[in-house]
Amino acid sequence: MAPRLRGKWALGITPRNFTWVLKDKMAICERPGGVGENHRRVRRQEEIIWLRENGFGCVISIIAAPHNLHNYDELQMPYRHRPFNAEHPDPYLKSLYTEIRELLRHDTKLMVHADELGDRLIGVMGGYIRWSGLVDDPTQAIQVTERIAGRQLDPFAREIIMRAHTLR
Repeated sequence: MAPRLRGKWALGITPRNFTWVLKDKMAICERPGGVGENHRRVRRQEEIIWLRENGFGCVISIIAAPHNLHNYDELQMPYRHRPFNAEHPDPYLKSLYTEIRELLRHDTKLMVHADELGDRLIGVMGGYIRWSGLVDDPTQAIQVTERIAGRQLDPFAREIIMRAHTLR
C-alpha cells in the first residue's frame, strides 16, 4: 500500500526539468530523485508521489540500469523499463514509439525519463513527434523539439528526428 501523506507533502513535488512534450498527455524529466551525487531518496519519493497524484498513468524509464525501479512499485506507480539501445536504435525506437502511441490511445498520461534531460531523451521525443505524424517536415520537427527543449539540439538528436519517418 502506498503511504498516505498529509499536508503539503501529500501532493509531492514536481520532478526536475519537467517539460510537456504533448500538453497534458506526455512529459519528460530527469530521473526522479536526480542522478549521481545529486540523487536524493526523499526527493525521488516526493517526485513519484507528484506523478501519481497528478494523474500520470505510466512512467517509461529509458535509462540502462534498473536501479530505483522498485520505488515505482512501492509507491504504486505503473512503469515500464525500456533501456535505450544505442547499438540497434531503429528497432528500439520503432518498438518504443509504437508502445507510446498505444498508451496515448488509451488516454494514459505518460512521463518518459532518462538520467538527465539531455539530447538523447529530447531527440527520442522529437523523433516521436515526427514518427507519429504530428509534424511531418523534418526541419519543422527539429524546430518544434528545440522549442520544447529551450535550446539547440546536438547532431545525435537531430539525426533521430531526421530518420524517424523511416521507422513507420
